[in-house]
Amino acid sequence: MLALLAAVAVACLLFLSRPCARDMRLFLASLCRQLLLSLLRFLAGLRLLGGVAAASAATETMPLMPSFKRKRAAATVENAEDAAAAAGGGGGEPSVLDLPELAIDCILERLQPAELRSMAAVCRSMRERCRGDHLWERHMTSKWGRVLGRAARDEWRTHLASVSESGAAGSVSGGGGGGKRRRWLAALSCVCPVVSWMRPKADGGKSSAPVLDDSIMSWYLSMESGKFWFPAQVYNREHGHVGFMMSCYDAELSYDFHTDTFCARYLPHGRRTVVLEDGVQWDRVRAPPVDTLAHDLHTSDCLHELRPGDHIEIQWRRNKEFPYGWWYGVVGHLEPCDGNEHFCRCHLSDTVVLEFNQYTPGSRWRQALVNRKEHREEGNEGDGFYGGVRKLRSKDDISKWRQLWPTDILE
Repeated sequence: MLALLAAVAVACLLFLSRPCARDMRLFLASLCRQLLLSLLRFLAGLRLLGGVAAASAATETMPLMPSFKRKRAAATVENAEDAAAAAGGGGGEPSVLDLPELAIDCILERLQPAELRSMAAVCRSMRERCRGDHLWERHMTSKWGRVLGRAARDEWRTHLASVSESGAAGSVSGGGGGGKRRRWLAALSCVCPVVSWMRPKADGGKSSAPVLDDSIMSWYLSMESGKFWFPAQVYNREHGHVGFMMSCYDAELSYDFHTDTFCARYLPHGRRTVVLEDGVQWDRVRAPPVDTLAHDLHTSDCLHELRPGDHIEIQWRRNKEFPYGWWYGVVGHLEPCDGNEHFCRCHLSDTVVLEFNQYTPGSRWRQALVNRKEHREEGNEGDGFYGGVRKLRSKDDISKWRQLWPTDILE
């Protein structure tokens, strides 16, 4: 230590000479660094010796502690009980974890999502219990079941994979930097424990956030926070624009928990870029009933059974650059038929009449004809293109369209 102090004094004298000022600055900086590190090591050694002496004195007056090699679950329960006892002033009050397994599960099954999240923060054992899929499946179905379909589940898996890949890439790219800073902080923490709080985080300094996994709880919380955009369909898009009345279009949705509504992001079409719509109510959102993508033609497998009076949805788009939307209509009668059910033979014809009664009689949008046996995309640039047809078999689907019926007849 004295030798280092003498070297510092000599370096200070040399520093005053101008011809070698630059070289001496570099030498002095390196020497001061070595001096500081040596001083820190010396102080850390003194602290270590003091800790060893205190520990040896304690062992003379206290018996040795038993082995801590126990099962993980038992250790967790004991830690929770110790924490509860400490919070209660050491009175040995009973804990929830003292209850039987069945009783704990019954309690957790009656908790709401926010309460389950609070219980998960109690201890490690409770966190594992509260993340069980059997607890969150009911909440997931109750709140999100009517707007989530197979496409949303596939998108969630893709989202998890992308997050995992980006996290792995970030950890690899950030692993080589900051090594010198970590060594200096490690040396200082030996002397001053407060310095250990300044150590860089393992994730590169990013804010801590819930780790995403394939659990239902993680999916539910991602939906609730609005960070996950999922595919669905929206009735009467763009706030019920007259050009989209009685239709349902594909979109990506994000939940806004402040207003209990959705933000819809529609696919670009024609010269229009991505269209955003805020404030989409729950009753205007549905899960896609089929797996057909917005730009693909749906395979019509119900044309042979269509009869007058059946309710249908048909794909329609303005031109080839637009995505399809699903439009509501009913099967009508051919012109020679008077509509008498006893004499009607419309179901035997190869031509199917589709009527859109939300439009006035005589409108070019009022009626469309499709071939029952050889139906493909039909239409032109003036009237648009009609695609696949699906028959509505559920009373709920038909009732939904009737609720959306416009107050005024469209032109």
